[in-house]
Order: sequence, then structure tokens, then C-alpha cells
Amino acid sequence: MARLPRLVVQRHLHHVIAFGHNDQPVALDEADYKAFLNWLRDAAQQSGVAIHAYVLMPSRLQLLATPADKDSLSKMMQALGRQYVPYFNTRHRRSGALWEGRFRATVLDADIYFIPCAHLIEQQPVRAGIVTDPAAYPWSSYAHHAGVRREAWLTDHPAYWALGNTPFDREASYAQRLGTSLPAGLAAEIDAATRKAWLLGSEEFRSRLAKLTSRRLAPARRGRPRKPTESSEG
Repeated sequence: MARLPRLVVQRHLHHVIAFGHNDQPVALDEADYKAFLNWLRDAAQQSGVAIHAYVLMPSRLQLLATPADKDSLSKMMQALGRQYVPYFNTRHRRSGALWEGRFRATVLDADIYFIPCAHLIEQQPVRAGIVTDPAAYPWSSYAHHAGVRREAWLTDHPAYWALGNTPFDREASYAQRLGTSLPAGLAAEIDAATRKAWLLGSEEFRSRLAKLTSRRLAPARRGRPRKPTESSEG
């Protein structure tokens, strides 16, 4: 069976994950992290991608982003790879692939999933045991959203702005929400949808998106289609 094209719909929110090849590190020290994020910023701006949330972990990258067109995400990741991979290989005297095949991405219903998915992304360093406070991890967007530091290259999503009328209100609400646990199963739901590239959202959102792309948005039903029942004349 032919592989479905990646699910990308312009001007909609996407969750993006890229893994290191064989779970190997993609950044080893502060210089690597800084270089990677600088090239990510440049690649996003040049490719027409608005980055709303991110975390760069030792062996993976996660983003919430809105592409300007259907090719923007691919252009951004390709540009990032052209700059960062030769730098990393040369600096650490290695060769070969750095990333595990294609990056994973899917479309999210921002009204439902932006805040939970941003929290899921920014909690990764805590869940991995690297830090105990997400604000202590310098390679994620949490400090920006919580008002600890300003990252001008990030684009605040409307769902973030809806948290309050002032920057202080938004930052306080965001930090408070991050302190609560995600609903059971939500992290697994977001991860599965992204890995399999199936849309995640309400039925109304699914209906709207179906008009914007010819790509299937959900798995096909299992089994053979039912045969129509023949009616008998009495």
C-alpha cells in the first residue's frame, strides 16, 4: 500500500515531531542547542512558518506551528537540515544520518488542543527527569509563555492570547494551567495522532478541514464494505 502524503493544511495549527536516528542525540551541549534554535528561527521565517511552541530535547524536536502554505513545513525542515546536520557532523566528527527518516506532523483543532499540546511539549524536560521546573530548561518555549523571558521569533497563538487581557494575565494563567495534570490519555492521543498523521479535532473541525484537502483525515474502516441487502418482492 502506498504511503499517504503528510497531512499539512495551510494556516492551521500543526504538531510536529522529529526524532534522532536510532534515538541518538541531536544536540550535545549549549553550543549545539543555540546553533540549532538559531537555524530553526531563520528557517521558519524564510519558509513562512509561525512557531508557537517548541522543545529541543537531547534526541528529538517538538513544535506547534502554523505553515503559510502546504509546502512551508517541509521547506523549513529541509533548510534546517541543510544547515544543522553538516555543522553537527563536522563538530562532533561523525557522519551519516542525524534524523530518523521523515518528520511526523498532523493538524490539530487549536480551540481544543493548543494549550494541552503546548503543555505536553514544554513538560518533556520534567517528564524526562532533566529538570524539576520547566522554567529551568532553557531550550523550550515555556519561559516565553510564562513571562520569564521574551523570544521575539515566536508567534503567540490566538489560543494563548485568549487566556487573558494583559500579558501578566496570560502568563499567570498559562503557568497555573501547566501545574495541573493533563487528562488521562490525552498525551497518548496527541502522540498517536501525530505519529500516524491523522487529524485531531471535533467533528465540526473535521468537516471543515475535509473541504480544504483531498487527503484522508482518519483511518479507513476495517473489513470489507457491507453488501447491500436485496429486497424481495412479496
